[in-house]
Order: sequence, then structure tokens, then C-alpha cells
Amino acid sequence: MAVLSKIRERSMFLIIIIGLALFAFVLDPSTLGDFFNSNKINEVGQINGESITRQEFIQELESYKQQVGNSVPEMQAVNTVWENILRKKIYQNQLNEAGITIGESDVWNELIAIPFVQNNPEYQNEAGLFDEQKFKQFLADTKENNKELWAQWSSYMGQIRDNLSTTTYNNLITAGLGASLKEGESEYLYENTKLNAEFVYLPYTSISDSLVKIKKSEVESYIKKHEDDYKVDASRDINYVTFEILPTVEDENVLKAEVFSLIEDFKLATNDNLFLSENESDSNLDASFLYKNQVSQEVADSIFLGSKGKVVGPYTENEFLKVSKITEISRIPDSVKASHILIPFIGAQRVAPEVTRTEESAKKLADSILQVVKGKSDKFAILAKEFSSDKSNSDKGGDLDWFTYTRMTTEFRDYTFTGKKGDLGVVKTAFGFHVIKIDDQKNIQNVVKLATFSRKIIPSEATENSIFRNAEEFSLAVSKDNKFMDVANKKKFTVKPAIGIKALDENVPGLGNQRQIVTWAFNKYTKVGDFKRFDLEGLHVVVYLTASQEKGLMSADKAINSVRPILVNEKKAEILAKKLQGSNLQSIAKSNNTNVKAAEGVTLKSPTLSGVGVEPKIVGAMYNAQQNKIYNSIVGDRGVYAFKMTKKEIPVALPNYEINRKRISDIRKNSTYKMYEAIKKALDIEDNRANVYSVN
Repeated sequence: MAVLSKIRERSMFLIIIIGLALFAFVLDPSTLGDFFNSNKINEVGQINGESITRQEFIQELESYKQQVGNSVPEMQAVNTVWENILRKKIYQNQLNEAGITIGESDVWNELIAIPFVQNNPEYQNEAGLFDEQKFKQFLADTKENNKELWAQWSSYMGQIRDNLSTTTYNNLITAGLGASLKEGESEYLYENTKLNAEFVYLPYTSISDSLVKIKKSEVESYIKKHEDDYKVDASRDINYVTFEILPTVEDENVLKAEVFSLIEDFKLATNDNLFLSENESDSNLDASFLYKNQVSQEVADSIFLGSKGKVVGPYTENEFLKVSKITEISRIPDSVKASHILIPFIGAQRVAPEVTRTEESAKKLADSILQVVKGKSDKFAILAKEFSSDKSNSDKGGDLDWFTYTRMTTEFRDYTFTGKKGDLGVVKTAFGFHVIKIDDQKNIQNVVKLATFSRKIIPSEATENSIFRNAEEFSLAVSKDNKFMDVANKKKFTVKPAIGIKALDENVPGLGNQRQIVTWAFNKYTKVGDFKRFDLEGLHVVVYLTASQEKGLMSADKAINSVRPILVNEKKAEILAKKLQGSNLQSIAKSNNTNVKAAEGVTLKSPTLSGVGVEPKIVGAMYNAQQNKIYNSIVGDRGVYAFKMTKKEIPVALPNYEINRKRISDIRKNSTYKMYEAIKKALDIEDNRANVYSVN
């Protein structure tokens, strides 16, 4: 009984523990064994030992999603929030180390200086001036009575604090990033000193690549010597075969027969909208006129030679099988030139806050303006400047210039395209009442209105089953033989690769947003050589893991394509250097069956050698060379050189070098992003997001 009593006393504690354990398991089944390791459960990452907790990260993520809506994919949001948190903590730490604090007064002063706060009538006194006490009272009332709105204000003030941290630190740093006149002078000399030289050039291409052998151990050694260039995040490579679920010719023919059976009823229908609805058309009735180039070219001639009531089809357009009935024939221009005066009212779209006019009063004003311009049309432009709320063209007398049929709202479009040149009228749209004047029309031509019944051509259940069987048979064949490529080639399937997928990626090249495939590829139980069938929207995919790269240094196999050309050129340089020994350029050139070349007027700013190309290393060596001295076996980007600098032309000294000094200073002060990246690189940042968003 004593044991049962203890259990009852601690039942809530046990429920919480079990609940948390289940939550951890749902997030990542493999973490269940590590449940009592709080670091693994609660940490998303660290910055110099400072933890970024899951709770903190999720709160920031939810706040970000509320700001941007659902338009941003999940992993893009995760990456953005991670970078935002890093930036915030990095700048806060830098300011703390400098002994600088962003106080409440700093945030407050920044907040009350914002125009939308200053100009809000709710926070102004009787004289129309901003009243700080009214604003404080508003925030106090909001905090007390409107928790949701207060949360938004709190978040906004947090953003102000973060922005102040960034700008304060950047301003402190850039204040010390000036430049001296001596630096300005040096830059001027470097950029404008002209060099003349003679040189002998042996290109790397003069030795065949096949003569140079590169060992895997040499690639590995190079990678270790250049670790910073070959550090990589964990990645996976996959191959995949897709089985698209597409309709067959038989599927289309069955649908065509079904649509054929509806044609006679469609011809006799007196209510086309009702017919489309009752027969489950995939398209609705369109009340717009169509020009010939807007109608399917398969049936355009037939439609534009037909009369009202004619039914054309079935025809195929954009994966739909369609039947169209001509409901109206007319002649309208393809473009119109018009002017308007827009009179908005409360509730209209894009209405300015200062508009207090009711819909009824707006209509009366528009009608009165119409009566005036009907009597004196030359007053239209003057009235547009005075009354129109469309400021984009009111200064032009309301002139909208030429526009096409699809540009304007329906009511405005219908009036201007079905009317005639010189017509004046009032039209109501979602934006208010428009006083419209049709100034001109051009290219009047035949148009039609169509009632179109459509059905999307989709695969039948039999087709879907057949495609599924193909995917499943391929999976079984791979399972039996364990030779993905062999089976794919035997069945003549197209194999597509996706290289370098990262743990937090959402997109798989060629497949789009397929997070589930990325998650599978990074599952700790998925090994190279494993495969899996995924049933996606519109297709089945059999995916095969071809390579796994863990975080660290790039493997020699991965780096070979970038490292090999470097090592090949290094070995070629050793061979070519031995050929460029001697005290005379002419003899060196003769022994190598080439000529002495000339470089004239080259500069460090434009380090291009005639007949060779850009060679900054060689021009840099020439700049620092002694005049008329032979330099042998100088390795460049394109080959190996022997050269002699024959003339160094120093530019004319300037009265001062302020322009150059200022340019250097401005470049430095505009490099805050590089500064931030340098600080970030120097910190010990641990990113554990993959443990949260991948199944490991």
C-alpha cells in the first residue's frame, strides 16, 4: 500500500516524464535512448558554448512564420531563423565584450522616432503634434488588455533592439576603418605604374595531361594542406528512377467518348453556366471576349468562321479535353487609350486613410463631374488634377495611355472596349467610381465569347495500377540483384543523379520539394547501396543512395575533379621550369622553339599579357623586379615564364590623393558583411539542426 501511495503522489510527475519522452520519440525515434541527456533534447546549437535551445528556436521560427505567412517553405524558414539567431547573438556578444549596452531608453528613442508612430492621430495632441505620454498610455493599456497586440509590439521592440545592436557595433568598427593619404598615394601608384617587359612563356598545355600521373595519396595530401578550402558539411548523393503516372491514349479515348456524349445536350442548353456545373466541368463560364490568338489554334479557324450557338470539339489544350460553344460574337479594338477621374469611398480597395466619403456621396460627385465634362470636355484634365485619387496619372490629366483588354478591371475594361471613341461615362469598380473618357481605339477586330466544357485528361485506375506495378517490379529486381544501375540499364530506364544533398535541404534536383527523400538519405540506418520507393504526387520514385559524405574534409574521390588540375599544373610547372634556365631570353626561347614576347604598358590593375591572357602573379613579379635582370622559372596561372622588366613608368604625382584615400575608406566602411562573416568564422559554432529536422 505504501508503494501505491507513493505512485499516486507522483502520478503527475510520471505523466509529464512519459509525455516528454513520447514527444522526443516523435521528433526523432533514435533520441529515445538519449532522453535523459538534456543537451540532446533541448539544444539546437551553440555559439562559443552558449546554448540555443529548442524552445528559443521554435519561438523564433513561429514568429517568423507569422510575419511571412505560408509562402516560405519549412526548411527555408528554418535556415533563415538560424541565421537571424546567429547574427543577433554574435552582435550582442561583441557589444558585451566591448562593454556597450543597448538600453531601454535607446530602444524607446528609436521607437518614437518612427514615422508611423509620430504620425498616428491616436498618439497626437490637439495641436496635431506627437504626444509621448499618449503613446506610453496606449502601450500600457495594450499590455493590460490586449495580450495578442502587446505580443506584436514586444516583438517589434525586440527587432528594434537587434537592429540597434547591429548598427551600433558596425558604426563603432567602421569609425576606425579610414585610410591615410599615404595609402591613397600607394593605391594610385599601384594602379597607374606602367610596365614594359620581355618574356618567354611555356604554357601548361604544351605538356599532355596523359604524361602526368596523379596518385590518390597526393590528392589526400593536398586536401590536408588546404583544409579551409575543402571543409564540407555532411551530404548525400543519390540516383533515382521516376515512374510518372500519365494518362495513356486509351484513357484519353475513353474520356473523349464521354465528352462526345454530352455535345448534343450542350448545344441545346439554354443556361450554359448550369450545364457546366451539373456536368462537372473542370472550367467555369468565362464572360470575357477572346481574340483569335487567345483561342486554341487547333480550333481557332473553325470558331471564328462559325455563328452563335456553334459547338466545336472535342479538342485538346493544356492537358484538358474541351468542347466550346460560341455564345456571343462582336467586334472590339485590341487596345484603347482612355482617361479617368477616380472618386473612392470608404471600403473601396486601396482607399487612402483620409478618405471619409460614403459610396452614395462618391456617386453624386462622380455624376456631377460627368455633367461638367459633358458640357466642357476641356475641363477633364483640370478636374482630374483636383479630384482624382489616382495620383499616378492625375498630373497627366487622368491620361492612362494605351492599354490592352486584359489590363484593366472587368467593369472598366468592358466600358472602354465595348464603347466608342469620345464616349463619357461613370463606372463603378472595386476601387471606387470612375469618370471615364474614351480617347481613342485601334485595331478593331472580331472577338467571341465561349462557354467551354473541359475535363482534365487523367490516368485511369488501371493505368495507375500498371505504373505502380512497374515501379514495384523494378524495386523487387534491385532487391534481388542489388545492382541498381544494371537493372535500370537492362530495363532501359533513365537514371537521374542528385549530388551533394545537405541535411537541411528541402529540394531534390529534378523532383522539387521532397523533404522525405532527404530525411531518408540522412537516416543513420540508411547505408550506401540502400534504396527505397517513394510514392509522390503524380509519380513513383525509386531512390538509390550512391555516396555519403560526413561533415569534415572532402573525400579524395569528391575533390579529385578540382584538385587534379592543380596538381597536374604543379607537376607540369616543375618540368617546364627546368627548360627556362639561362641568362639570355633569346637563347632560352631558341632552346624551347619559341619566341621572346613583349609586354607594354601593363599595370597591376590590368594584368593582361598580350598573346597570353590575364596573369596577375607574373605582372606582380614584374612590378617588384629589378630593371633588366633576368628572372627564370616564374610560375603563373597559365604557364611558366622567364622575363626581364625593361621599363617602369611611374605616373605623374598628384597634388593630393584625397580621392584615392576616400575610395579606400568607403570600401572598408562598406565591408560590414565581410566583417560579420570573419567574426562568425572565428567563433566556435555548433549546428545541431540536422538532429532535429532529420531522422538520425
